[in-house]
Parts: sequence; C-alpha cells; structure tokens
Amino acid sequence: MTVVLTAAGHRAVIDPTAGGRLASLIIAGQERLVTEPQPGSALPSITWGCFLMAPWVGRLADGRLDWRGRSAQLPRNLDGHAIHGAVFDRPWQVDRQDAASAALSCPIRADRWPFGGRVRQEIGLGERSIRFTAEIEAGEAMPAAIGWHPWFVRGSGDLALTVLADRRLELGPGLIPTGTSRPVAGEDDLRSGPQLGDRRLDDVYVDVGSPARVRWPDLELRLEFGPPLVSVVVFSPPGSVCVEPASAWPDAVRLAGAGVTGSGLVELDAGASLVASMTWRW
Repeated sequence: MTVVLTAAGHRAVIDPTAGGRLASLIIAGQERLVTEPQPGSALPSITWGCFLMAPWVGRLADGRLDWRGRSAQLPRNLDGHAIHGAVFDRPWQVDRQDAASAALSCPIRADRWPFGGRVRQEIGLGERSIRFTAEIEAGEAMPAAIGWHPWFVRGSGDLALTVLADRRLELGPGLIPTGTSRPVAGEDDLRSGPQLGDRRLDDVYVDVGSPARVRWPDLELRLEFGPPLVSVVVFSPPGSVCVEPASAWPDAVRLAGAGVTGSGLVELDAGASLVASMTWRW
C-alpha cells in the first residue's frame, strides 16, 4: 500500500514496501522521477525513485567493515562491494501520515550492519517544496553516514545541472575513492549549470555549496541542504540523472581508518543520533 501526499496540485507517492522511497513526484503536471526499476541492472532496487542511504552511503569496498578493532563482512550486493546502506530495499513502517506528510521508520538488521539501530524519515509536501528529514539512531556505538539517492528523469528536453563544488574525489577501480581530490575541470565542472547533453558522469563532489539545481525546460528544482550534508554524487546515465547529497564520502569508514580527514564520517555512541535534512524547491 502506497502513501499519497498532495498539495497545491502536486503529488508525491511513497512506497513503504520498496525501501520507504519516494516512488513518484509530479510537479506542474509532469513526473520528475524515474518511477520503476531499470531493466538490465545487477541491482534493480537502486535504479529508481528517491531512496534513503543509511547507515553508510555509496560503496563500501569489498563489503569489509573494520572499525575500532571490530570487523564484519557485509553483503556484497553490487560489483563485489556493499552499496547504499542497509534500508533501501527493506520494508518500512508508516508511523504517521496526513494529506501532505508522512513519517516512517525501519530497523537496521544485524546481518546488514552489525551495530543494529533504527532509521527514521519524514517527507512533507508543500505548495512549492518537498522536505526530507532523516535520522539514524545507533544501536551500539558505530560509524554513521546518511544521504538521499534521487533518480530524476530527463524527459523530452535536455536537462541542466548546477553543482557548486570546486573539487571532486579521485576514484580508483570499482569507483572506490582513493582519499585524494582534484579540481573540477572540463565536463565534470558543473558550477555554471551546463546542459548535461551526453556527459556520462559518476563523480563525488566535495565541500559542495547549496543549492544544487536541476533545470528542465519547464521547471527549475533547487536542492537545498546544509551540514551535515557535505558531498554530492552525480551519476548521469542516458535518460536520467542522480544528484545525491550525503553526509560522508563513499567508503568513509575505511578512509577514516586510514587517517584520511574530511570524509564527513560521524561516530555515534549507543543511542545517539545523526540527523540530516534537505528541501527541494521549485
């Protein structure tokens, strides 16, 4: 059973059974999200809608988790790595809903993340905005990161994208960050809001300023965010684009353990929480 939110003629649909994701967003009469899994993917559940990534974001290399002397092997769900957290494909419970907002929650299974915990989120639709708030509550002391993974549909016209970042991460084999960054340049420089055209990006932008902007021929969507959200991944396959604000870099646990600073990784005590929010305005 989906949850339908409406406001000022706009419509948002949440699917609790499919990772609690935003499954559809119709603004000004047009669908703005990819609304179904994409064929041919090795992991179809990560290819549509807008889902929450928690308690880690992006890839965790080889699914290996080493933190404070504790090690665990997480399920390798894409190309030999663990990707996008533990709740994007789990059923969520609807804790509250009304005509324009909903609150959901999902326990973190121990076989997906040895520290346990719970993730909560709220989505509220307004006349010219939709707001997302999420919280990770630690079961045991643990590292944590949180982020959102929207799939915006390009539609019939080209789409322009603005990401206010001077630097992006250097990525090694398997798109795993090396821990260093370099200045943006050429096709990966999105500061001026260029048309995407045939750019095929899969990049991690760091120290990103707010807002990011997605611009269709008929609408500009501003993704507004602040700390702890510090990075944005941009992925631009044909027909869609992902613009993913997150509180930490991919593989941040390993990088922090290797002494890399600035990854955004947060360490929580048992029962403590990491909270983040973003608002899309049009």
